[in-house]
Amino acid sequence: MPTVYPIVPGHEIVGRVTKVGRAVTKFKPGDLAAVGCMVDSDGTCPECRAGFEQFCPNLTLTFNMPDKHLGGVTYGGYSESIVVDQKFVLRVPSNLNLAATAPLLCAGITTYSPMRRWGVTKGKKVGVIGLGGLGHMAVKFAHALAAQVVVFTTSPNKKEDALRLGADAVVVSRNADEMQKPTESFDFILDAVSADHDINAYLNLLRRDGNLTIVGAPAKPLAVSAFGLITRRRSFSGSNIGGIAETQEMLDFCGHHDITADVEVIPIQKVNEAYERLLKSDVKYRFSIDMASLRSE
Repeated sequence: MPTVYPIVPGHEIVGRVTKVGRAVTKFKPGDLAAVGCMVDSDGTCPECRAGFEQFCPNLTLTFNMPDKHLGGVTYGGYSESIVVDQKFVLRVPSNLNLAATAPLLCAGITTYSPMRRWGVTKGKKVGVIGLGGLGHMAVKFAHALAAQVVVFTTSPNKKEDALRLGADAVVVSRNADEMQKPTESFDFILDAVSADHDINAYLNLLRRDGNLTIVGAPAKPLAVSAFGLITRRRSFSGSNIGGIAETQEMLDFCGHHDITADVEVIPIQKVNEAYERLLKSDVKYRFSIDMASLRSE
């Protein structure tokens, strides 16, 4: 399958199947298909049997891992072509834009999976901390699931965009008065922030039995108040992408609701520039690389 639109740093691939083996039954040449963050697992461990291939101890990621079938390492979206077991290939709904679909295989499933795990549905009140590559997908999913969505951001200039994406309200977290307005009413909060921040300020917004799931990855450990959890039987958890079946469910959900990531498509020649811009958070909200640009070199 040729790499058409991978995403910096090269995890996900969306394109058309060019050739299939004799044992392949799920796909034929010309089909739209996608490969996410995984290309292999042992298939026999308890995690794999439960449909949680992302937790397999013998997982092979799409990028920078030993390729036990072809040798060398996996190169993900920077490959000229990729050979993958059909179990790890996903169908792409035909109504979705390919460039904007690629981030669904990482940012999409990363935010969709915990919402399904914690029962985000109509009538639930959901908070999203951070409006970036992950957070903007969380807002879209929570809105499509008919939840009441509140975005927490440090940037006042992101209010308008949060509302455009589907938020019902926006709280500027650096404003102490605004942070005092939400009460203990949230059923679920998704934390998509990788910078150091006060997690307890958000745990205290959860209702009884509410959950806060972190999908951002702060470099330093977060200090969590035990009393903040104990007093309302709240829970604090983490999440990491999703299994193959759940990822396909997410893509089908996106096809039904016409959901894709907000992307900026760039040629391969600008990948280093894009990386520098990522470090400065200068993108709304994901880069996709048009690998056809390789032919122009």
